[in-house]
Amino acid sequence: MRYLQIQIKGYRALADVTLDLHPLTVMIGPNGCGKTSLLEVFQLLKEAAQGRLGEAIANLGGFMSVLTRTSDVPSRMEFALKVDINSQLSPGPISYHLALEPGSQGVGFVSVLERLSQLKPGTGPHHYIDSSAPAGTELKLSKRLSEDKGLFFKPETEPDVFRDILTKIHPLGFLDVTPRAPIRLPQTLTPVIYPGRNGESLFAALYNMRESKATLPSYERIIETLRLGFPDFDHLELPVVGGGQITLAWHQKDLTVPLYPNQLSEGALRFLWLTTTLLSPEPPPLILIDEPEISLHPELLQIVAALMRDASARTQLLIATHSSDLIRWLRPDEVVVIDKQDGKSTFTWADDPSLNLEEWLKEYTLADLWYMGNLGGRP
Repeated sequence: MRYLQIQIKGYRALADVTLDLHPLTVMIGPNGCGKTSLLEVFQLLKEAAQGRLGEAIANLGGFMSVLTRTSDVPSRMEFALKVDINSQLSPGPISYHLALEPGSQGVGFVSVLERLSQLKPGTGPHHYIDSSAPAGTELKLSKRLSEDKGLFFKPETEPDVFRDILTKIHPLGFLDVTPRAPIRLPQTLTPVIYPGRNGESLFAALYNMRESKATLPSYERIIETLRLGFPDFDHLELPVVGGGQITLAWHQKDLTVPLYPNQLSEGALRFLWLTTTLLSPEPPPLILIDEPEISLHPELLQIVAALMRDASARTQLLIATHSSDLIRWLRPDEVVVIDKQDGKSTFTWADDPSLNLEEWLKEYTLADLWYMGNLGGRP
């Protein structure tokens, strides 16, 4: 499964954007250029597939607050997504197109177009959903596919698979590392091998990976990566503390007693969480990460870049960053540069021939070229 392309019109500074998506897509640009907005669009599509689009837009301040407000852009918002579901049901990418307009007297919004289609070889496009009549906020994709499916429903049709893919979009933001955050407290031992959006199942994921022969290699790679990033690190313990709860003990070579989650630094916790996320043997199909560099020493970002590239062989990543220290370790085909002109975002892949970077990259890194202004994406 792979997300192939996203088209956006009328959302914040994303007035008219088409972006081809790679296995690893890292966006860099100044504040307010549209990086986080693109991540928000994918989260909105996830909420739409679950029948919660109206609530999601309301949480962002309402439809009018996220609508592009330049004079030359219509009061209309459109999202178009193309996905290769790699299904045995039938070949060919699936396309989803959703158009929204302000509701009566500017209150709320209505969907004026919703189309889910697939281009099948030899037969042309097949439309699973094709609606151009106003339908309020109840979208047919979520309504049609969520009826009495049950918790363990297995997708059986192309639209079911598409909806399932959208609902599994996994956004990661600013990890909560405050004293009472889930990642600093004992956690419930559940049968998971993924650390969770806020690290709420990190300890269980590590424990389960360690205890299974099938996932033990992933756990061992996590330990090796921690030793690479923290030379004084020795090993982890994952003690069960009673009542179905588990915690983490971090052992260092220079200490006689372990450090527990409430004693670890923000950087150590975030690095452990990111490493476990990116090395998980069963990641979600699309991971969104906003500013992975937060709290991390610049030297750790070389490891993070390698982990992201490794993970992109098993899943797809869309990442927003401000860090030149991160893109220093990436290839041009992994970096998208975002600029803003006349209030509108423009997206350019760093390997675009128009940038003429081939000769420059013989002597400079992408970070150097970004600082020099050759790459764009500067304030």
